[in-house]
Amino acid sequence: MSARLPSWAWVTGLTAGAIVAVVFLAVQADGGPHPKATAAHPSASKPAATGSAAPKDKDAGPAAVPADSGTGRRIVYSLAQHRVWLVDASDTPRRTFTVWAGTVSPDPGSYSVYTRRDATTGSDGVKIEHIIYFTAKSGINIAFSNAVDGSSPPPASGTRTGGIRMPKADGAALWAFGTEGTKVRVVK
Repeated sequence: MSARLPSWAWVTGLTAGAIVAVVFLAVQADGGPHPKATAAHPSASKPAATGSAAPKDKDAGPAAVPADSGTGRRIVYSLAQHRVWLVDASDTPRRTFTVWAGTVSPDPGSYSVYTRRDATTGSDGVKIEHIIYFTAKSGINIAFSNAVDGSSPPPASGTRTGGIRMPKADGAALWAFGTEGTKVRVVK
């Protein structure tokens, strides 16, 4: 006559074996390399490689905030540099990044964020998010945004767009910074 083990004994044995395997793998993983945190501010992130004519950062360090960009907490957008700065109340740049300009550019001057929208489809047919509107020109709304898929293809030929696009991570940072009423300074 053969002796049969009760089901609780099987469950206990399998559970103990699984715990031993997990502990073994944890010890092995602990011996490997560990990632290190780095300071994120200010950053000089580069646009994602999408095959578009995105501007390139010319140097490894962050660009200086333009002298004629005002004072205090603000978003600064340089038309010539295709660059945005997020500047805190003490005039310290917290983040800077390059952008892709639309076909309709805002005039140099001072504006304020007047509305925000989580997501929509841009006038170029691209799904966008983190939309921050600050002016309009010739009937075209001018806003910062990023493509949901992270790309920034050039607008279709003849399409008039006021979207100032940026890489996804920069769009999220601008969205967190640019609440309604935030000053926007556009410089040449």
